[in-house]
Order: sequence, then C-alpha cells, then structure tokens
Amino acid sequence: MKKNIIAMNASIMIGLGSILAAPSVYAESISDLEKQKESIQEKRSGVESNISETEKKIDSLQDKQMTAEDQIAAIEAKIAESAQKIDAKNAEITQTKKEIEALKEEIKVLKERIAKRNEVLKERALSFQETGGDVNYLEVLFGSSSFGDLVDRVGAVATIAEADRDILKQHELDKKDLEEKQKAVETKLASLEVAKAELLEIQKQQKQQKQEKDALVKKLKQQTEKHEHEKMGLEEEKANLAAQEKAIKSAISLEHQRLAELEAARKKAAAEAKKRAEQEAAQAAAQAASQAASQASESKKQSTSSGYSAKSNSAASSSPASSNVSQAPAVSSGTFTRPSAGYVSSTMGERWNKQHAGIDIAASGTVPIVAAADGVVSRSYFSSSYGNVIFVTHSIGGQQWTTVYAHLSSRQASEGAVVAKGQQIGIMGNTGHSYGQHLHFELHKGPWNYSKSNAVNPLNYIPN
Repeated sequence: MKKNIIAMNASIMIGLGSILAAPSVYAESISDLEKQKESIQEKRSGVESNISETEKKIDSLQDKQMTAEDQIAAIEAKIAESAQKIDAKNAEITQTKKEIEALKEEIKVLKERIAKRNEVLKERALSFQETGGDVNYLEVLFGSSSFGDLVDRVGAVATIAEADRDILKQHELDKKDLEEKQKAVETKLASLEVAKAELLEIQKQQKQQKQEKDALVKKLKQQTEKHEHEKMGLEEEKANLAAQEKAIKSAISLEHQRLAELEAARKKAAAEAKKRAEQEAAQAAAQAASQAASQASESKKQSTSSGYSAKSNSAASSSPASSNVSQAPAVSSGTFTRPSAGYVSSTMGERWNKQHAGIDIAASGTVPIVAAADGVVSRSYFSSSYGNVIFVTHSIGGQQWTTVYAHLSSRQASEGAVVAKGQQIGIMGNTGHSYGQHLHFELHKGPWNYSKSNAVNPLNYIPN
C-alpha cells in the first residue's frame, strides 16, 4: 500500500498519473523537471541580483537624502544668521532714523541761528551802505575827546570788526556742518538700506535653495519608497522561486524513488516469471504423457484465473470512495479544472489603473476551493495583499505551471503537500486586500514573478 501511495504522489507531482510507459518516458520527465529546476535557479539568481542592485539604489538614494538634509540644515542655519543680520540692520536703520530726527531738530536750531545771523548781517550791510562803510569807523575815531578815548574807540572798532568776521566765519562753519551732517546721515541711511536689501536678497536665495533641497528630499524619498516596494516584491518573488525549487526537488526525489521501485518490481516480476517458466517446463516434461496431469494442469489454470479475478475485485472494492464536498465543482477532463463554484465577477485585464493578473470567482456561503491540477503546494501563507493564499506548482507535459488561490478564509494545504486535481485545499473568503467574498485565481505559464509577466487568462484553460 505504501509503495502504491508513493507511486501515486510521484505521478501527481509531474502530471503523469495516466502514463504507464517504459522507464525512458519517466527519465524524460525527470530531465524536464531538472531543466525546470535549473530554470528556477537561474531566475532566482537573477532576482537576487536585482535585489542587490535595488539595495544599492536604495543606499545611494538614502546617502543623497542624508546629504541633502545636511545641506538643508546648513541652509537653515544661514537663513537664521541672515535673519539675525537683517534684524541688526533694521535696528541700525531705526537708530539712524532716530538720529536723523534728532539731527532735524539740530538743523532747525541751526537754521534759526543762521536766519538771525542773516538779519544781523543784513543790518550791518545796510549800515555800511548808508554810511559808506569805513567812514563810519573814522567818525567814531575822530569823535574821540582824548587819546585814551581814541584808544578805547580804536579797540571798540576792532572788536566790532572782529565780531563781524566771527559771525561770518561761524555762519560758514554752521552751514558746512549742516551740509556734512545731512550728507553723513543720508549716506549712512542709504548704506544701511543697501545692506539690508543685499541681506534680503541673500535670504531670498537661501530660501529658494531650501525649497529646491526640500523638493529634492521629497523626490528622493519617493524614489526610495518605490525601490523599497520593488525590493519587497522581488523578495516575495525570491521566496516563491525558492519554494518552487523545493517543490521541484521533492518531485524529482519522489520520481527517482518511484522509478527505483518500478525497476525493483520489474526485476522481481521477471525473476518470478522465469522461475514459473522453469517450473512449468519441468512439470510439462514430467507429465507430458499423462492425460490426468493435463486435466490437473487445466484445473490449476482455472483456479489461478479465478484467484486473479478475486484479487482484482478485492482491490477494486478497497479503493476509497471520493468524498463529495458541498458546492465543489465537478472535476473536468481538461488539463485544468475549475477551482471553485460561483460566477466570474471580474476578468483578467486592467482594473483600477492596474493589471488584474487573474480572474475573480464569487459565491456566497461556505465554498470549497480545489486544486486546478495535480501538483505540489509551493507556498501556503498569509499575505497583506493576497490574504490567505496558496501557490501550487505543476509540471504538465514538460511545462511548468503555477496556480494561485487568494483571499481564502482558511487554508487546508501546507507547503510541500502533494495535491490532486479537484482536491480541496481551502475555503473561499475575504482576507487581504479584498472587497467581498470571492476567489482570486491566477494561472502562470512558468513560475510566478513580481511583475506577473507569465500570467495567462485562466478562462482560456478552465471550463466556464
């Protein structure tokens, strides 16, 4: 019984359950499996290389991001420094404006002083005009009554003349001082305004640089997230390829075991046949002349035939009856059978601006999910997108196929399990990224990959 189960499992794994041919046929099947294993190993190596390249891209982007963030921090420090300088210039400008206001008061006083001097000078000029200038001084001198009075009068005249010169001199100095103060404060204010404008322009450029760096960091973060998502997908593909490789190795091992048992059975059958032939030859030679021996031999043949018939009937009666599962679809005669009862609620193609790589079959109640063909469960786990999902690897006519059964409420087949076409492997559900109870079913001609480039339309292969 154990040998029969092993032989059945091996035939399930390579899709050759109905072939009972010579060992060369099975050798070709093993060769096909070996080729599939090598193909998976090559793809797995390629995926690992892609993961490595993606990791390098992520590291490079993160380095650029860190550099940009450091630059942003430096720019922000410069912006803060510029703001302090602008505040200082504003304070200077405010102080200078106060100085200007104070100077205006001084200028007002100076203008009043100059105006008064102008009046004095005008009177003095008028007096000069009316008296003839120096004649007036002579009259003063000649009008002295004594020498001492003359000396006093000369001193007074000199003092008046000196006072007039001082007035004129001070008048010129005040005017010059006024012009210089006005020019100084105006120059200082203009200089401060120019310095402030330059600082504002620098700050504007710094803010522009910060905006550019912020945009760069945002772009780098988006690119990093994209590559991290790609890396997750590649790691998922790597895990699936590893699981498929493991399933293929298991299939090869079981097929070798089955072939060894077939070869042992063939040798045993040949030895038994040879022994029977020798026995029959000896018996025929000993009883050739005896009619009774011939009748006995005929009776023995009938008994043997009856025994074989009884054994066959016994074997047939010992075959287990297949259990009926409620709402399970009938197993079809094609390469693939329908994996679930229900109606096709969504076909393969573009959906929500993304490629829908399979079909959705919807039904209510407790709906069994069955394997679409003989194969080996390469993965059985919970995925954030697929929910409870089972991947089955098939080898049919030398071609590797992969079927995917997603959003299950429960899984009834674990990794490495050998499943037969139509065997229940789960229950329809609504797990993962799903809206309503249904089965998401994918069929891939070859191994499953992240881009799902091997996906084919299941409706072209299963009964509608």
